[in-house]
Amino acid sequence: MNSTFRKAADAAVEQAVSGPAPVPGVVAMLTNANETVYETAAGVRRSGGNDPVTTEDIFLMWSTTKAITATAALQLVERGQLDLDAPARTYAPAIGEIQVLEGFDDDGEPVLRAPTEDVTTRMLLTHTGGFAYDFFNEDYYRLAQEKGQPSVTTATPAALRTPMVFDPGTKWEYGSNLDWVGQVIEGLTGRRLGEVFDTEIFGPLGMDSMTFALDDPRRQRLSQMHARGADGSLTPMDLELPSPPEVDMGGHGLYGSVGDYMKFIRMWLNDGHGPQGRILQEETARMAVQRHLPENLSVTLLPGVDPTLSNDAEFFPGTAKSWSLPFMVNDEEAPTGRPAGAQGWAGLGNLFYWIDQKNGYGGFWATQILPFGDATSFTQYLAFEAALYSSLE
Repeated sequence: MNSTFRKAADAAVEQAVSGPAPVPGVVAMLTNANETVYETAAGVRRSGGNDPVTTEDIFLMWSTTKAITATAALQLVERGQLDLDAPARTYAPAIGEIQVLEGFDDDGEPVLRAPTEDVTTRMLLTHTGGFAYDFFNEDYYRLAQEKGQPSVTTATPAALRTPMVFDPGTKWEYGSNLDWVGQVIEGLTGRRLGEVFDTEIFGPLGMDSMTFALDDPRRQRLSQMHARGADGSLTPMDLELPSPPEVDMGGHGLYGSVGDYMKFIRMWLNDGHGPQGRILQEETARMAVQRHLPENLSVTLLPGVDPTLSNDAEFFPGTAKSWSLPFMVNDEEAPTGRPAGAQGWAGLGNLFYWIDQKNGYGGFWATQILPFGDATSFTQYLAFEAALYSSLE
């Protein structure tokens, strides 16, 4: 990359780890369609410790897992095994038992009813399936606090079987929909989701760090999760998901390195083509990144219902946003310079990425901090992204 970009990107990373309310550590990378053209790591794996963050560090990837699950589903569409518009219960029968939460009665008991129509895999991929998260939805938060609804981080079957909060297809709300897509994939293939990823995506792309089950070699390279206090301080959380998990959670459960995720981003920059052949056919990849959210719906702010896990958060407020099959789409040019039609999303630990097929670049910014929408991490990520577009002018 040119010196203009490199200087601005280095400054964003340095400001993140040494400015006001710093992050403990960050890994940032930029790729073109052929190779990673910028990578850096700064800070420490654990606040107060001496182990430096490296570009080989393992991160809990949180919701950056979702696009990989969507890719595995698209492979099954190509093979004629998955109909995105058939009832998802055709492939994952348990989802057919899920009811809609209408509210709570005078005794605080949930009021449930049958959905007006079947949820489809397309609805699940576009977050119109009816499922929510307890850190973004008041009713889910109440179910968790008062009724013991288990967190998705427990990776149990019970954590999947949460009620819908609206009839399928009628709203956009971010939630555990992709965990159910993982169940659709397992129902069709008869294999664990992690096994499908290994053989169909990770192996062909050379992504050898990615896993649902954290092991000791990866744990030695693990960047630690931290909690941000109200005063800006950082406290290590020693948070790990169950390894191995009871259920491979397609919405959030992967661990891996940023460098490996860049290989996945490059596959999308190349319309489904990987170094050892196609992961997706070109027509599938191009179809997938179009708008698939109904025209009357849009991506909205994520309300920070549980302030320990998320602040109120939104990409590019005031800018129209929709959803493709794997990603959020900004329908208008973003303030960073990201063009209309580009793809991207994030992970709860303040991980952010984007894929710009028009200009042929994609980037990833990784930290491990809760709550989501951390002011320092998010602001400096946007500065990192904006550095690319300034350098292209």
